[in-house]
Amino acid sequence: MIRILIVDDEPPARTRLRQRLGDCAAEIAVDVVGEAAGGAAAVEAAARLQPDLVLLDIAMPDMSGIEAARHLARLPAPPAVVFVTAFDDHAIEAFEVQAVDYLLKPVRTERLAAALARVRRRAAEPGPTADARLDSAARALGVVRTRLAIAERGRMHFVPIEDIVYLRAELKYVTVRTREREYCTEESLASLEGEFGAQFVRVHRSALVARARIAGFERVRSAETEGEGGEAYWQVVLHGVADRLPVSRRQWPIVKGLARS
Repeated sequence: MIRILIVDDEPPARTRLRQRLGDCAAEIAVDVVGEAAGGAAAVEAAARLQPDLVLLDIAMPDMSGIEAARHLARLPAPPAVVFVTAFDDHAIEAFEVQAVDYLLKPVRTERLAAALARVRRRAAEPGPTADARLDSAARALGVVRTRLAIAERGRMHFVPIEDIVYLRAELKYVTVRTREREYCTEESLASLEGEFGAQFVRVHRSALVARARIAGFERVRSAETEGEGGEAYWQVVLHGVADRLPVSRRQWPIVKGLARS
Protein backbone atom coordinates (compact mmCIF):
# COMPACT_ATOMS: atom_id res chain seq x y z
CA MET A 1 0.00 0.00 0.00
CA ILE A 2 1.44 3.37 -1.05
CA ARG A 3 0.20 6.22 1.13
CA ILE A 4 -0.16 9.34 -1.04
CA LEU A 5 -0.53 13.07 -0.46
CA ILE A 6 -1.92 15.05 -3.43
CA VAL A 7 -0.74 18.66 -3.78
CA ASP A 8 -2.18 21.09 -6.33
CA ASP A 9 -3.60 24.61 -5.97
CA GLU A 10 -6.50 23.73 -8.30
CA PRO A 11 -9.29 21.54 -6.79
CA PRO A 12 -10.29 20.00 -10.16
CA ALA A 13 -6.71 18.84 -10.68
CA ARG A 14 -6.70 17.15 -7.27
CA THR A 15 -10.00 15.47 -8.08
CA ARG A 16 -8.66 14.15 -11.40
CA LEU A 17 -5.59 12.72 -9.68
CA ARG A 18 -7.80 10.93 -7.17
CA GLN A 19 -9.75 9.44 -10.07
CA ARG A 20 -6.60 8.32 -11.89
CA LEU A 21 -5.29 6.76 -8.68
CA GLY A 22 -8.58 4.88 -8.38
CA ASP A 23 -8.05 3.58 -11.91
CA CYS A 24 -4.62 2.28 -10.85
CA ALA A 25 -5.95 0.44 -7.80
CA ALA A 26 -6.29 -2.87 -9.64
CA GLU A 27 -2.53 -2.93 -10.26
CA ILE A 28 -1.12 -1.10 -7.22
CA ALA A 29 -2.74 -0.60 -3.82
CA VAL A 30 -2.86 3.08 -2.89
CA ASP A 31 -4.33 5.13 -0.06
CA VAL A 32 -4.81 8.89 -0.51
CA VAL A 33 -4.14 10.12 3.03
CA GLY A 34 -4.68 13.80 2.30
CA GLU A 35 -4.65 16.78 -0.03
CA ALA A 36 -3.01 20.20 0.08
CA ALA A 37 -3.56 23.32 -2.01
CA GLY A 38 -0.06 24.81 -1.77
CA GLY A 39 3.61 24.18 -1.07
CA ALA A 40 3.59 25.34 2.56
CA ALA A 41 0.43 23.35 3.29
CA ALA A 42 2.07 20.33 1.65
CA VAL A 43 5.04 20.45 4.02
CA GLU A 44 2.74 20.80 7.03
CA ALA A 45 0.53 17.93 5.86
CA ALA A 46 3.49 15.67 5.06
CA ALA A 47 5.00 16.27 8.51
CA ARG A 48 1.69 15.29 10.08
CA LEU A 49 0.55 12.44 7.82
CA GLN A 50 3.95 10.95 6.85
CA PRO A 51 2.95 9.77 3.36
CA ASP A 52 5.13 7.47 1.29
CA LEU A 53 4.66 9.63 -1.79
CA VAL A 54 3.74 13.23 -2.59
CA LEU A 55 2.22 13.99 -6.00
CA LEU A 56 3.43 17.58 -6.20
CA ASP A 57 2.39 20.34 -8.58
CA ILE A 58 5.25 22.67 -9.54
CA ALA A 59 3.57 26.00 -10.33
CA MET A 60 1.82 27.16 -7.17
CA PRO A 61 1.36 30.75 -5.96
CA ASP A 62 2.66 30.48 -2.39
CA MET A 63 5.69 28.23 -2.86
CA SER A 64 6.94 26.41 -5.93
CA GLY A 65 6.84 22.64 -5.93
CA ILE A 66 10.62 22.50 -6.28
CA GLU A 67 11.15 24.58 -3.13
CA ALA A 68 8.50 22.53 -1.33
CA ALA A 69 10.43 19.39 -2.33
CA ARG A 70 13.52 20.80 -0.61
CA HIS A 71 11.54 21.20 2.60
CA LEU A 72 10.02 17.74 2.23
CA ALA A 73 13.52 16.31 1.85
CA ARG A 74 14.41 17.60 5.32
CA LEU A 75 11.50 16.01 7.18
CA PRO A 76 12.39 13.22 9.65
CA ALA A 77 10.60 10.74 7.32
CA PRO A 78 10.98 12.29 3.85
CA PRO A 79 8.53 11.00 1.25
CA ALA A 80 9.24 10.18 -2.36
CA VAL A 81 8.19 12.95 -4.76
CA VAL A 82 6.57 12.85 -8.17
CA PHE A 83 6.16 16.25 -9.81
CA VAL A 84 2.89 16.85 -11.66
CA THR A 85 2.59 19.91 -13.89
CA ALA A 86 1.07 21.33 -17.04
CA PHE A 87 4.28 23.01 -18.18
CA ASP A 88 6.75 21.23 -20.44
CA ASP A 89 9.55 23.65 -19.59
CA HIS A 90 9.73 22.28 -16.06
CA ALA A 91 10.43 18.74 -17.26
CA ILE A 92 14.21 19.07 -17.43
CA GLU A 93 14.25 20.84 -14.06
CA ALA A 94 12.20 18.13 -12.44
CA PHE A 95 14.44 15.36 -13.74
CA GLU A 96 17.58 17.22 -12.68
CA VAL A 97 16.22 17.42 -9.15
CA GLN A 98 16.03 13.61 -9.40
CA ALA A 99 12.38 13.36 -8.47
CA VAL A 100 11.06 9.81 -8.56
CA ASP A 101 9.17 10.76 -11.68
CA TYR A 102 7.55 13.54 -13.65
CA LEU A 103 3.99 13.56 -14.91
CA LEU A 104 2.56 15.99 -17.45
CA LYS A 105 -1.06 17.09 -17.14
CA PRO A 106 -3.51 15.74 -18.08
CA VAL A 107 -2.15 12.66 -16.34
CA ARG A 108 -2.74 9.35 -18.11
CA THR A 109 -3.59 6.31 -16.01
CA GLU A 110 -0.87 4.11 -17.50
CA ARG A 111 1.78 6.79 -16.96
CA LEU A 112 0.71 7.25 -13.34
CA ALA A 113 0.74 3.48 -12.77
CA ALA A 114 4.31 3.35 -14.10
CA ALA A 115 5.35 6.12 -11.71
CA LEU A 116 3.76 4.31 -8.76
CA ALA A 117 5.53 1.10 -9.68
CA ARG A 118 8.81 2.99 -9.80
CA VAL A 119 8.17 4.44 -6.33
CA ARG A 120 7.49 0.97 -4.93
CA ARG A 121 10.55 -0.47 -6.66
CA ARG A 122 12.88 2.26 -5.40
CA ALA A 123 11.66 1.79 -1.84
CA ALA A 124 12.98 -1.77 -1.93
CA GLU A 125 16.28 -0.95 -3.67
CA PRO A 126 19.52 0.15 -2.00
CA GLY A 127 20.86 3.51 -3.04
CA PRO A 128 20.46 7.21 -2.25
CA THR A 129 17.41 8.02 -0.16
CA ALA A 130 14.72 10.36 -1.47
CA ASP A 131 15.96 13.20 0.73
CA ALA A 132 19.56 12.80 -0.42
CA ARG A 133 18.56 12.76 -4.11
CA LEU A 134 16.33 15.81 -3.80
CA ASP A 135 18.72 17.81 -1.65
CA SER A 136 21.95 17.23 -3.55
CA ALA A 137 20.41 17.67 -6.97
CA ALA A 138 18.46 20.78 -5.97
CA ARG A 139 21.70 22.32 -4.74
CA ALA A 140 23.34 21.57 -8.07
CA LEU A 141 20.35 23.12 -9.80
CA GLY A 142 20.72 26.26 -7.68
CA VAL A 143 17.23 26.00 -6.19
CA VAL A 144 17.51 27.58 -2.75
CA ARG A 145 14.81 27.92 -0.20
CA THR A 146 13.31 31.34 0.52
CA ARG A 147 12.39 30.33 4.07
CA LEU A 148 13.11 27.73 6.74
CA ALA A 149 10.42 25.27 7.77
CA ILE A 150 10.56 24.83 11.54
CA ALA A 151 8.30 22.48 13.48
CA GLU A 152 7.30 23.70 16.92
CA ARG A 153 4.70 22.09 19.21
CA GLY A 154 2.84 20.46 16.38
CA ARG A 155 2.83 23.58 14.20
CA MET A 156 5.00 24.38 11.18
CA HIS A 157 6.54 27.86 11.02
CA PHE A 158 7.93 29.20 7.74
CA VAL A 159 10.59 31.78 8.58
CA PRO A 160 11.67 33.97 5.62
CA ILE A 161 15.45 33.91 5.16
CA GLU A 162 15.44 37.71 4.84
CA ASP A 163 13.96 38.00 8.36
CA ILE A 164 16.77 36.05 10.03
CA VAL A 165 19.31 38.15 11.96
CA TYR A 166 21.64 35.33 12.92
CA LEU A 167 22.00 31.55 13.21
CA ARG A 168 23.84 30.14 16.22
CA ALA A 169 24.72 26.52 16.99
CA GLU A 170 23.88 25.45 20.54
CA LEU A 171 24.32 21.81 21.53
CA LYS A 172 22.33 19.71 19.02
CA TYR A 173 20.20 22.59 17.71
CA VAL A 174 20.67 25.82 15.81
CA THR A 175 18.97 28.94 17.14
CA VAL A 176 17.27 30.97 14.40
CA ARG A 177 16.98 34.59 15.57
CA THR A 178 14.64 37.11 13.99
CA ARG A 179 13.81 40.58 15.31
CA GLU A 180 10.67 39.20 16.94
CA ARG A 181 11.72 35.87 18.46
CA GLU A 182 13.90 32.75 18.43
CA TYR A 183 13.25 29.37 16.83
CA CYS A 184 15.18 26.10 16.99
CA THR A 185 16.03 23.88 14.04
CA GLU A 186 17.86 20.57 13.80
CA GLU A 187 19.50 21.58 10.51
CA SER A 188 23.25 21.89 10.93
CA LEU A 189 25.03 25.23 10.81
CA ALA A 190 27.36 23.87 8.14
CA SER A 191 24.50 22.89 5.82
CA LEU A 192 22.79 26.26 6.35
CA GLU A 193 26.04 28.05 5.53
CA GLY A 194 26.44 25.95 2.40
CA GLU A 195 22.98 26.90 1.19
CA PHE A 196 22.76 30.52 2.34
CA GLY A 197 26.40 31.60 2.31
CA ALA A 198 25.62 34.54 0.03
CA GLN A 199 23.33 36.08 2.66
CA PHE A 200 25.27 35.18 5.82
CA VAL A 201 28.85 35.44 7.04
CA ARG A 202 30.47 33.25 9.68
CA VAL A 203 31.64 35.38 12.62
CA HIS A 204 32.53 32.45 14.85
CA ARG A 205 32.68 28.67 14.55
CA SER A 206 29.20 28.54 16.10
CA ALA A 207 27.51 31.57 14.52
CA LEU A 208 26.42 32.98 11.16
CA VAL A 209 25.20 36.57 10.87
CA ALA A 210 23.06 38.06 8.11
CA ARG A 211 25.29 40.43 6.13
CA ALA A 212 22.45 42.92 5.72
CA ARG A 213 21.90 43.02 9.50
CA ILE A 214 25.42 44.07 10.49
CA ALA A 215 25.29 47.57 12.01
CA GLY A 216 28.94 47.72 13.09
CA PHE A 217 31.51 46.36 15.51
CA GLU A 218 32.69 47.20 19.00
CA ARG A 219 35.81 46.25 20.87
CA VAL A 220 35.24 44.91 24.38
CA ARG A 221 36.94 42.99 27.17
CA SER A 222 35.43 39.99 28.87
CA ALA A 223 33.95 40.45 32.34
CA GLU A 224 36.65 38.17 33.75
CA THR A 225 39.51 40.35 32.49
CA GLU A 226 37.91 43.80 32.78
CA GLY A 227 40.41 46.18 34.34
CA GLU A 228 43.13 43.53 34.48
CA GLY A 229 44.74 44.15 31.14
CA GLY A 230 43.04 41.15 29.58
CA GLU A 231 42.91 40.76 25.85
CA ALA A 232 40.08 42.57 24.11
CA TYR A 233 38.01 41.12 21.31
CA TRP A 234 35.56 42.33 18.69
CA GLN A 235 31.84 41.69 18.67
CA VAL A 236 29.29 42.42 15.99
CA VAL A 237 26.48 44.93 16.54
CA LEU A 238 23.25 43.98 14.79
CA HIS A 239 20.25 45.86 13.44
CA GLY A 240 17.00 44.95 15.15
CA VAL A 241 18.28 42.99 18.18
CA ALA A 242 20.30 43.90 21.26
CA ASP A 243 22.32 40.67 21.09
CA ARG A 244 26.06 40.96 20.52
CA LEU A 245 27.99 38.07 19.00
CA PRO A 246 31.75 37.67 19.40
CA VAL A 247 33.94 37.60 16.31
CA SER A 248 36.71 35.01 16.43
CA ARG A 249 40.30 35.88 15.61
CA ARG A 250 40.21 33.61 12.58
CA GLN A 251 37.08 35.24 11.16
CA TRP A 252 37.89 38.85 12.02
CA PRO A 253 39.85 39.62 8.81
CA ILE A 254 36.90 38.34 6.74
CA VAL A 255 34.21 40.06 8.79
CA LYS A 256 36.22 43.30 8.98
CA GLY A 257 36.17 43.47 5.19
CA LEU A 258 32.38 43.75 5.28
CA ALA A 259 32.60 46.94 7.29
CA ARG A 260 34.72 48.51 4.55
CA SER A 261 32.60 47.39 1.62
